[in-house]
Amino acid sequence: MYWLFKSSIGRKLVMSISGLFLILFLTFHVCMNLVAIFSPEAYNMICEFLGANWYALAGTMVLAAGVFVHIVYAFILYFQNRSARGNDAYAVNAKPKNVEWASQNMLALGIAVVAFLALHMYNFWAKMQLVEILHKVGMDVDIANAQNGVFHIQNTFSCPIVVILYLVGLGALWFHLTHGFWSAFQTMGINGKVWFNRWKWIGNIYVTAVILGYVAVVLVFFIKNICSYGAACGI
Repeated sequence: MYWLFKSSIGRKLVMSISGLFLILFLTFHVCMNLVAIFSPEAYNMICEFLGANWYALAGTMVLAAGVFVHIVYAFILYFQNRSARGNDAYAVNAKPKNVEWASQNMLALGIAVVAFLALHMYNFWAKMQLVEILHKVGMDVDIANAQNGVFHIQNTFSCPIVVILYLVGLGALWFHLTHGFWSAFQTMGINGKVWFNRWKWIGNIYVTAVILGYVAVVLVFFIKNICSYGAACGI
């Protein structure tokens, strides 16, 4: 196990596995969020189920650990590769032309994604699960909307600036994941030209579908807010 943390190959493997784990979480999360479009009641039931319960808290801790490991190893690999090969932190043997920009800017994209994650946690986790946790430990907090996920979605995406920030953040996440997907499988030993190209296309399609799901939630609720405002004003 020592080589996983000390060798270059081991670090890349940890980076790849943690990255794929986070992609799986994003898949689960977008499926849950899409429910809000079709059934606000069902979405709030999911939020209630995934509140400050022990299993949800355990899952949150595992996810936080995965994010932490991924970020730490990203910086380690960046400075290691920069020292060895200059600024090309994600150089591989064969880089598709259409992802070369993402390959050259993975650290910058990662920082943008972390900033986007912080914004998202402020808008949702801090106002939902964190509020429940503080209430359970005896702090005087308002928990009226702690499990009302639809309320927070509607409120968050009522502001055009926030909507733009989310779209930009999702764009950065798309670039980061489309490169990270095929790069992870290459790190795990899938180096043949045929399967390399297959995983590249599979990754592009899969990640695009996930990101479009998030974009749909943002835009649908933004449009609903505009329509509600227009109806209230008699437009």
